[in-house]
Amino acid sequence: MYCKQNQKIKQVKDCTLVVGIDIGSTIHYARAFDWRGIELGNVFKVCQAGCSAL
Repeated sequence: MYCKQNQKIKQVKDCTLVVGIDIGSTIHYARAFDWRGIELGNVFKVCQAGCSAL
């Protein structure tokens, strides 16, 4: 069985930074996680231009 999810997980290395952005509202919120899923810093607000830059 071909498992795409496992291949994606294997791509995550110790130098990987994961950024999640909530784009469902007027004000966008973002947060960053390291490769283990530990949150780096606090949630922060970003504008439309800031989302494009990320």
